[in-house]
Amino acid sequence: MPLLRTLLLKLSTRRRLGRAMDRVPAARRFVRRFVAGESAADAFAVLKRLEAQGLTSAVTYLGENVVTPEDAAHAARTYLDLVEEVERRRLHAEPSVKLTHLGLDLGEAVCRVNLENVLARAAAARIRVWIDMESSAYTDRTLDLYGTLRGTYPNAACVVQSYLRRTAADVERLVERGAAVRLCKGAYREPPDIAFPAKRDVDASYARLMDRLLAPDARARGVYPAFATHDERLLGRARELVRERGIARDRFEIQMLYGIREDLHARFTAEGLTLRVLVPYGEDWYGYFMRRLAERPANLVFFLRHLGRR
Repeated sequence: MPLLRTLLLKLSTRRRLGRAMDRVPAARRFVRRFVAGESAADAFAVLKRLEAQGLTSAVTYLGENVVTPEDAAHAARTYLDLVEEVERRRLHAEPSVKLTHLGLDLGEAVCRVNLENVLARAAAARIRVWIDMESSAYTDRTLDLYGTLRGTYPNAACVVQSYLRRTAADVERLVERGAAVRLCKGAYREPPDIAFPAKRDVDASYARLMDRLLAPDARARGVYPAFATHDERLLGRARELVRERGIARDRFEIQMLYGIREDLHARFTAEGLTLRVLVPYGEDWYGYFMRRLAERPANLVFFLRHLGRR
């Protein structure tokens, strides 16, 4: 892992640095390139704009590793409100939740109640809920809870990370379940015995997993893959595979993060592909923002230049 990425991931846990950045107006303006804002109103303004551009969206209320049941319940209520507003506005938007935000650190029982409340309300509105994957410390618990609840809530979808060495085996189990699966690269700091340290190996893993999720037996079981990447080479491979295999455009989607590679949006929508943009918002923006810088350190250069023009 490059030294700069390692440093940025370390800094992503230093919330005091985030509070200091928040006091700098130029820093706040730059963060808004990647985070819709701090309020739900900020998020819905972005969701409305994306909808007008022919894009679908996912919305996430930023936060993780809550330490009280009250904070976990607050996060769940926020997602319930989001689902109600998405339904009311008839937006093509889906919530994307972190289990530690819903109380997983406080015990599976706490998290399960909150997650089921969100899943049930979203199911009533025919809305899918993406269950995010966090660091490798939570992989088993996330997949186990997803597996437990999916029979009751088929609108539950899960996320896997191509940089983890274990993911190929996890994908096989998800294929058997006919899951909706978001494939991303991964953005947490992990040791090399758990995650591939070299980008080329992460990319090669991504390509293999993409091929598996688009395999004929996966499609026959109802697997719905979402390819979350900004890598044009991998996106080109996905488009080539679906053409070769005659896969309908409603059987998969591409996902991108808000503020990143927006130059690609029009190209994909012109091809009739479903492109979903993940829109984050909330006061707890710092860790998310730093992980985005770590994923693409070139953004750090733009950030520093932006600060220099304040």
